[in-house]
Amino acid sequence: MTGRGIVESTTKTNRARHVPIPGPVWDRLQPELPSDPNALVFPSHRGGHLPIEEYRRAFDKGCNAVGIAGLVPHALRHTTASLAISAGANVKVVQRLLGHATAAMTLDRYGHLLSDDLAGVGDALGKAIESTAVSLRYSGPEYDEAETISAAS
Repeated sequence: MTGRGIVESTTKTNRARHVPIPGPVWDRLQPELPSDPNALVFPSHRGGHLPIEEYRRAFDKGCNAVGIAGLVPHALRHTTASLAISAGANVKVVQRLLGHATAAMTLDRYGHLLSDDLAGVGDALGKAIESTAVSLRYSGPEYDEAETISAAS
């Protein structure tokens, strides 16, 4: 555990990656963390890494307890990616989060979630242009000089 994230070292591609933990999850998880920063968050009942079978039993039991039987762990990965993209996360960031080799791979899988609302994009561009124009109009030496000239008149 490093900061508010997990470093995974046993990914499918044998690469480590940092996975951020959302604030509400961190708030619930932090009091349960062992004091040793190198300790496993969810160790096996025998110590060491949690075998997939033991993980699935615990996962399924938890899902059943809250009334969402049948949920599979991979659905959480899909949900995370979907929520990130729907919230406007940069596709390159989502690519890194998921460990995809390319942004194209992420777009192929989750691209349908991106907005195709051209009017909305136009509105957003318009606002960006207006704020940039206002910023340029009221900053810099030419603005200061214009104020001095009009004040002297």
